[in-house]
Amino acid sequence: MDLPNEFCERMKLLVGDEYDEFIKSYDTKINQGIRINTSKCADKEKVLSALPVLGQVEWCKDGYYADKSKLSGNHPYHAAGVFYFQEPSAMTVAEGLPLSDDPHILDLCAAPGGKTTHIAARMNGRGVLISNEIITKRAKILSENVERMGLSSTLVTNESPSRLAEKFPSYFDGIIVDAPCSGEGMFRKEPQAVDEWSIEHTLSCAVRQKNILDDAYKMLKQGGYIMYSTCTFSFDENEKVAQYMAEKYNMEICEIPCLSMLSGGIGDFANIEKCRRVFPHKNMGEGHFAVLLKKTENTENNKAFSKKKLKKSAKPDTSLNDAIKLYRDFEKNALNTELDGKFVLFGDTLYLMPEEIDIEKLRVIRCGLQLGTIKKNRFEPAHALSHALSKECFKNSVSFDINSDEIKKYMHGDIISGTANGWCAVCADDYVIGWGKASGGQIKNHYPKGLRTV
Repeated sequence: MDLPNEFCERMKLLVGDEYDEFIKSYDTKINQGIRINTSKCADKEKVLSALPVLGQVEWCKDGYYADKSKLSGNHPYHAAGVFYFQEPSAMTVAEGLPLSDDPHILDLCAAPGGKTTHIAARMNGRGVLISNEIITKRAKILSENVERMGLSSTLVTNESPSRLAEKFPSYFDGIIVDAPCSGEGMFRKEPQAVDEWSIEHTLSCAVRQKNILDDAYKMLKQGGYIMYSTCTFSFDENEKVAQYMAEKYNMEICEIPCLSMLSGGIGDFANIEKCRRVFPHKNMGEGHFAVLLKKTENTENNKAFSKKKLKKSAKPDTSLNDAIKLYRDFEKNALNTELDGKFVLFGDTLYLMPEEIDIEKLRVIRCGLQLGTIKKNRFEPAHALSHALSKECFKNSVSFDINSDEIKKYMHGDIISGTANGWCAVCADDYVIGWGKASGGQIKNHYPKGLRTV
């Protein structure tokens, strides 16, 4: 790979005697990773036995290396949200963020969703997660991954960090800031990043990263944590940014116990060695940086958003009440579970929010679990609802082997055979892929058209 001379000179200073070994890593095979969604599968070993797994990622208990030539997004387990394709180095971030008993977490720069779905699996239905992406197109991709992985306590927003900071002062226990960066650590995987690289670009990225972190700090509770990460080697974007936060806000640079096998931070600032780096010549992953920062000072706002409740209308919202009734009737007939939370109606789409959160004047892509839509005084369940529930939650379900023709037909959008009656869950090895509606020995396909295989 033809790397910029200035980049090479900077890396010689950064890795010293290991430089030749570092350069040789660009000619080695890229390590592909998957992360098992433990909120979907109780028996992880059974899932792994059906996938082309090559070994475990050392710093992530649910992360594995996989042969991607034998595994694609068309795999039924991927469609069911059982696993997520994720760069192994990126698994360091959500794995290392401490969680409280009732976690309120923000993933501030979240697309495409690897870190959001990872931290959500660790939260295991507790608390609330807001997953934000400022670029609208990427926010929609993020929302799709939130849906596929079956997240029910997650809101997806499409806002600037500064706007969120106005809305959520001193609200979150933990914030993930996987910041936009110069992408030096991804040169091997994304060669186009080489053409965009310059020293000036790394410095401008550092300015933007500090601005984002300034807003993140405003949203953090006392004693809360920011997990800051990049996919670059740049000292200016990594350790110097950590130093900036420690000096400006007296934040503590903390140990990350689960990442102790990785290289420490570089520099002579206090505790900078507690930062963590992934180097491709030393670890099986692309270049990455992570630092855990703790808010030590009390800057709590007495008017903190966490104390605020949604405004309630003086008159009952008849359309919402009708929608809730239609859903409850559907739930009684089709499900073995009763869902609770704050019902919200957007147009003809009914959502279930994890708690009362003021989303007024925010650009919201997904406000919790999408239950379904009201069509001509009847309720039609959403794809998201099927993915948020296990097979046992459905009164009717049909299961097929992952290699069966019926599963292939279903994912293609065809009618399949089955003895269920009415709305039912279509499953691959007991993992729900989507809805079907059965009658007369056939199941009408309700797998979303945009997800169907060619």
